[in-house]
Amino acid sequence: MRLTPAVMVASAVMVAGCGYHRSGSPGAPIQPDATTQPAAATSTNVPSTEKSMSLLNVGDTAPDFSLESSTGKTIKLSDFAGQRVVLYFYPKADTPGCTKEACGFRDAIADYKSNGIAVLGVSPDPIEAVNAFSEKYSLGFPLLADTDHKVCELYGVWQERSMYGKTHMGVARTTYIVGKDGKIAHVFPKVKPEGHDKEVLAWLNENPS
Repeated sequence: MRLTPAVMVASAVMVAGCGYHRSGSPGAPIQPDATTQPAAATSTNVPSTEKSMSLLNVGDTAPDFSLESSTGKTIKLSDFAGQRVVLYFYPKADTPGCTKEACGFRDAIADYKSNGIAVLGVSPDPIEAVNAFSEKYSLGFPLLADTDHKVCELYGVWQERSMYGKTHMGVARTTYIVGKDGKIAHVFPKVKPEGHDKEVLAWLNENPS
């Protein structure tokens, strides 16, 4: 079933699938079992690198992770094995651009769910901020708290940013579509919150599998 045009007025997200591991390899998808699937990203097994990283590429295997979420449960990317996932990274909860982006996904979430597509938002906020943001705007999809920005590093979105002539490390607003096979199917870099939902839905409509 195609995504309905009616919902292409407010939404923005990213995506994930199955068989997750840290580095991509050609051939058949890796099955998510104890012998092939590494530990999810945590502050103890992923080194911090305070430098800009490179984004993942189409065809790379989406790294698995485990993070606290606004649902009150810990969520793993591998929980969505066999589904397409819109996995979007945003800089900070309850700021103007991030609110616009999140509310776009919220308004279209029923259409995503009806098509079996999961939406996950990730930011380096503490779980308390993520919970408050989700509750304030009744978002209806999970926000994940990557407090130590390890997952942001894995996905290459933890980058050097510049503001008012000063540089700092932060999230480069980016959305990944993860296919059912657990590989990166599409990348939306340098995302602009306004209208991003239309970009994502259009791509999903044009690439239904």
